[in-house]
Amino acid sequence: MGDLVWIFVSALVVNNFTLSYFLGLCPFFGVSGRLQTALRLGLASTFVMLITSLSAWLLETFVLPYAPYLRLIAFILVIASTVQFVEMVVKKTSPALFRALGIYLPLITTNCAILGLALFQTNRGYGLFEGLAFALGGGLGLTLALVLMAGLREEAELSDVPAVMRGTALNLIIASILSMAFMGFAGLFSAA
Repeated sequence: MGDLVWIFVSALVVNNFTLSYFLGLCPFFGVSGRLQTALRLGLASTFVMLITSLSAWLLETFVLPYAPYLRLIAFILVIASTVQFVEMVVKKTSPALFRALGIYLPLITTNCAILGLALFQTNRGYGLFEGLAFALGGGLGLTLALVLMAGLREEAELSDVPAVMRGTALNLIIASILSMAFMGFAGLFSAA
């Protein structure tokens, strides 16, 4: 049980896909303008990560030992199928959210954090429960990064920021400070 907790915490904060590995930067910068949109995209990405993790374990256990050359193609196919399902559900249940997410919802398919999850999980030899803990931690870590960035961007809109710093420059500074803060967790937890 301790290993599952460590895998979860590691993926959530210590080895955060977005702020430590710099994966998933497209939605990080593109969708983090509003808190509600960032939270919902993060939760949708978490769902896709969980399904991808389960599918990667099934593929790695039952299919890929006999056809290892299909590894990358199989993972991409699983991710694309899951995203299509999520897109149809969001479009049907919440048209406003579907419009708010715009192009970023189908771009979950090309989110390198999700493909990275499948590749990291299989390269590390995680079993079913370890993979699901890794996916949940990674997905919630992505959600945390999106929500933190969105909250700071909304706060910056209300602040008196010099004109030269508004927009992309300020967003990059915020992202770099968040990244340094999360990378600081690596030293904290490695000593334990």
